[in-house]
Amino acid sequence: MPVEAPMKNVVCEKSRKALQFVEDVTCNADEVQRKVLAEILSRNANVEYLQRYGLDGNKADRETFKKVMPVASYEDLKPDIERISNGDTSQILCSQPISEFLTSSGTSAGERKLMPTIEEELGRRSLLYSLLMPVMNQFVPGLDRGKGMYFLFIKSEAKTPGGLLARPVLTSYYKSSYFRERPYDPYTNYTSPNETILCQDFYQSMYSQLLCGLCQNHDVLRVGAVFASGFIRAIKFLEKHWILLCNDIRNGKIDSKISDPSVREAVLKILKPNQKLADFIEAECSRESWKGIITRLWPNTKYIDVIVTGTMSQYIPTLDYYSNGLPLVCTMYASSECYFGLNLNPLSKPSEVSYTLIPTMAYFEFLPVNRTAPTPLGQKTDLQELVDLVDVKLGEEYELVVTTYAGLYRYRVGDILRVAGFKNKAPQFNFVCRKNVVLSIDADKTDEVELQNAVQNAAKHLLPFGASLTEYTSYADTSKIPGHYVLFWEICLSGSAPIHPSVFEDCCLAIEESLNSVYRQGRVSDKSIGPLEIRITEKGTFDRLMDFALSQGASINQYKAPRCVKYAPIIELLNSRVVSNYFSPKCPKWVPGHKQWCTPN
Repeated sequence: MPVEAPMKNVVCEKSRKALQFVEDVTCNADEVQRKVLAEILSRNANVEYLQRYGLDGNKADRETFKKVMPVASYEDLKPDIERISNGDTSQILCSQPISEFLTSSGTSAGERKLMPTIEEELGRRSLLYSLLMPVMNQFVPGLDRGKGMYFLFIKSEAKTPGGLLARPVLTSYYKSSYFRERPYDPYTNYTSPNETILCQDFYQSMYSQLLCGLCQNHDVLRVGAVFASGFIRAIKFLEKHWILLCNDIRNGKIDSKISDPSVREAVLKILKPNQKLADFIEAECSRESWKGIITRLWPNTKYIDVIVTGTMSQYIPTLDYYSNGLPLVCTMYASSECYFGLNLNPLSKPSEVSYTLIPTMAYFEFLPVNRTAPTPLGQKTDLQELVDLVDVKLGEEYELVVTTYAGLYRYRVGDILRVAGFKNKAPQFNFVCRKNVVLSIDADKTDEVELQNAVQNAAKHLLPFGASLTEYTSYADTSKIPGHYVLFWEICLSGSAPIHPSVFEDCCLAIEESLNSVYRQGRVSDKSIGPLEIRITEKGTFDRLMDFALSQGASINQYKAPRCVKYAPIIELLNSRVVSNYFSPKCPKWVPGHKQWCTPN
């Protein structure tokens, strides 16, 4: 329904101011960055971390900061973070009280990283969200005349021993007053009531959000989720449960499995008996092919709003299939450490997506990257190497380093970015990859070291049978939803006793038990990752793999078996030599928070 004139004028003025803000801060990027750093240092002048390096924040300028402040990894900050999590309220990293920890999807010794944050950061994140639709409306006008069907979910949270909440950044935002009590805005008008998003039971949340989206199908102008994998899960959920959803729409009643009273009450405000709509959905979902199901069920949809950069690019063909090639829009770039920037050309192809870092969000520096000889996260860095925001060079790759209002100083985020262009004086970056990550299905990130340790733990199960692991590699299989990790093993048998299948199943489970808590949560709670699979290959398979690499121009002197493969011909070669395969027989152990923590009351 069209927005009334007074509201439309207010919205237009907000959009104009938002776009002018982007113009102003990108035109004066270096000046804004200098002011941001000065403000961070003066606010935190007396914190222990700065004083530890002889920095007086009241007097420090950018040059002094860059001269004395070391580049930090999570391991460098971990002792201070543990003090805060255990209840130390002194000014260790930040002068303002740490309001909670945001749990990163990165890993530290198999546990989530804890990123300190302060209350005002919610306002900073809200500012970035407020810029998205004014930018989008320049490319797809009329978005104020309908709704967005977004599948948004909260995840489990825990309390540290000192009583601070530890939870994912989006859970923090969705539970905040900035989201729950947001004023009406036609650009952030969703089909899902807040109660359906804030329901922690995944089945009830997904079911009720889909039900509301179907009931309002002609109002939907855009659809999305955070990650591409999450949106495809919603379509697969619909594929499995559409008969129940049709019954609800036909009868105007909610299935009894939706037991949360607040969810039922919110949905019943939207759900009314609608025989015609139920018949339409039933006819579409009954068809043999689900190609284009998004545009068939939600015919006014103009684009899909999901992250499809980095490891999420593996889901692009599936999204194209379900949507008949609707534009895939990546609107913003953010992490647990900090919200960074937005995509000013949102209809660009996924392979060309670039993000403009907003200079007010944090102080940004960049470590030049040579990916043929990368600097490990734990290795000390020459401080002279770091480059300021306005000094990066077109086409070059850098690792992002941030100094935030919440107490991170020259912190290595671990993202590799390539300079793609400039918006005024602010650079625009392609997201290249996460540093060292080899496997990812959803929010999980498994690096080579973690995978190696997990495989070594599992291979011990072979020793009693006179067998050993000769070589291995892996890939993330997303051909089905949920996707799962696949490991190709070549083993050496020196004993005569056959190895029972249960031994290899134990190996699968041992690997999963050794992986980080984000992976295990995806298996146990979110059900976003399927059981890990080991495929046993014929003897000599990895020799064949080397021969293939050499035929493609690799140097025999420098060749080593890859720990993760993505190139289709290599996966086909490996699969052609599989003699047996095994899956993890059950879910690994997982509880919210770190192992020693309790869940909140």
